[in-house]
Amino acid sequence: MKFESPIVRRKSKKIWVGKVPVGGDAPITVQSMTNTDTLDVEATVAQIQRMEQAGVDIVRVSVPTLDAADTFAEIRRRVNTPLIADIHFDYKIALKVAKGGVDCLRINPGNIGKEDRIREVIAAAQDLNIPIRIGVNAGSLEKDLQKKYGEPTPDALVESAMRHVDILDRHNFHNFKVSLKASDVFMTVAAYRKIASQIEQPLHLGITEAGGLRSGTVKSSVGLGMLLMDGIGDTIRVSLAADPVEEVKVGFDILKSLKLRAKGINFIACPSCSRQNFDVVKTMNELESRLEDIMVPLDVAIIGCIVNGPGEAREADVGLTGGTPSNLVYVRGVPDHKLNNETLVDNLEKLVRAEAAKRAASDAARDEKDAQDIIARV
Repeated sequence: MKFESPIVRRKSKKIWVGKVPVGGDAPITVQSMTNTDTLDVEATVAQIQRMEQAGVDIVRVSVPTLDAADTFAEIRRRVNTPLIADIHFDYKIALKVAKGGVDCLRINPGNIGKEDRIREVIAAAQDLNIPIRIGVNAGSLEKDLQKKYGEPTPDALVESAMRHVDILDRHNFHNFKVSLKASDVFMTVAAYRKIASQIEQPLHLGITEAGGLRSGTVKSSVGLGMLLMDGIGDTIRVSLAADPVEEVKVGFDILKSLKLRAKGINFIACPSCSRQNFDVVKTMNELESRLEDIMVPLDVAIIGCIVNGPGEAREADVGLTGGTPSNLVYVRGVPDHKLNNETLVDNLEKLVRAEAAKRAASDAARDEKDAQDIIARV
């Protein structure tokens, strides 16, 4: 039996971002954000579609102007993934994207104007069943909180968030989620831990401005990992100064490492040493590149020698252990056949794709049976 995650998730209210549930018993979702000019519909749609191919659940799009709100509506019509509109200051933009089919509004109620304007945006969200994300960032705290605390702190982040929560509560609006982001790991973790016990709404996790691909991945993995281990977090965004598709990949890798999400291939691979009987690094690079399109959850082990190879290979759906003169392939825990180095990658790709197809067919048959059982009971 494969080891299951021991993490007990924080109980939260479930909301819906378009067709995607967030919070409650729903899987933790992976988000990313476009970095194209929203006025460039073709470029933005193309980028979202690449994120969709990587498995993204939700995409956020910045909408800084009323003209961008017009193009946002066109983008919304051309993609399948639920879209969040990121809006600051101008309440008219929020009203316009609400009519244009937005799936969630990322606003801070306190910075979009006077009470009557706040009331108008909340009413539109209520009428159209559009959730709101309150997004607090250490780099844009209210001036009075900056003066009160002297610098961004976990308490300052939480106080800012609760101000916005209170505004929504005052208008009897509870269809929202909250984020409290900083570029500092410890500040972010402390803020989320504090607010987690104060509200029941879902929490969106992220280490903001985390850095480039390598450094940002490390920082995000540490910070988000600490919170996810606590059971905190219903949706995540890995913020990288890199291609947004990389954010999606890293997000899923973080969740897979904690056994909180099973989507795509989970590779187990040795770092290689002089005992290796084939080029592990080259083999892994090629397989990762070739198999990125597979979304079915599979464990694939690539181990270069016979020290740890047999044990790891037996536990995987597909496993390879180096050997002399040939490498041994395991399928679902059983030694299956041998491969030589010359045809290694091609044969492994075919084998993994075949196993993925079988898993997909099995899952579809199970889902169909479950549906028929439900119909029969009704």
